[in-house]
Amino acid sequence: MARVLRRSVEPEHPRRRGGLLRCPPTSGGPDRAQYRTSPPYRSAPPAVSRPPLPAAPRTSAFAQEAAPGVAPALRTADFGTEAVHEYLVCVPSTLTAPHAADAPHVETPATAEEYAALDAALAEAFGGVFASSTQGAARLRRTRQGGGAVRFVRTPEGGCVGGASCSPPAEDTAELSGVGTRPAHRGRGIATAVTDALTGAMFAQGTNSVWLEYSGEGSRRVYERVGYRPQGTRLYLSLPPQQRP
Repeated sequence: MARVLRRSVEPEHPRRRGGLLRCPPTSGGPDRAQYRTSPPYRSAPPAVSRPPLPAAPRTSAFAQEAAPGVAPALRTADFGTEAVHEYLVCVPSTLTAPHAADAPHVETPATAEEYAALDAALAEAFGGVFASSTQGAARLRRTRQGGGAVRFVRTPEGGCVGGASCSPPAEDTAELSGVGTRPAHRGRGIATAVTDALTGAMFAQGTNSVWLEYSGEGSRRVYERVGYRPQGTRLYLSLPPQQRP
């Protein structure tokens, strides 16, 4: 029986791990992708993010294949379907990103200025879904300090064109999230290079899998080129507005 991975899934800021993230329109392409909490890759189906509680969160998300009894229980508590999303998983044996000679050079931020530049690039990449802030830069730094990974691509002038982060591993899996590229720099392989670098970095740490949810077929094609494969679906249930705390 698969062990249960418990996570909070209340709606929150788009950068924060473990919560329901709002995506840009699906036509935005690979560099506009944002992700939502997804389950780990396992031989058994993925497990529930959070079981029903007496004081229920506004939104609950889980893999339907792993917990077929959860949705009926939540619906009894007046939760309704908010969304259903497919998630992709990459394992070491499927990581197949092409390494072109002219591929963007991916780096790890080391200074406060580099973290701030990445945060600003992601804010622009996601079209104002969130504003660049010192708190956002600090979250990126904490992700890396906590055992996750953060990568970015530098502009010729020394700024940042885009990047992403990967959460610290939990139960041998990690979440890739927030792949974003400034609009003026899209179509140059930055999303592919960053995804490849982050996924490989987590495997080098001993993580057995990395997962994500995608926004649109363009982003899916990018991740499949790197080696991500469909693994299941994620069901999001939420309380009606009048019942939310």
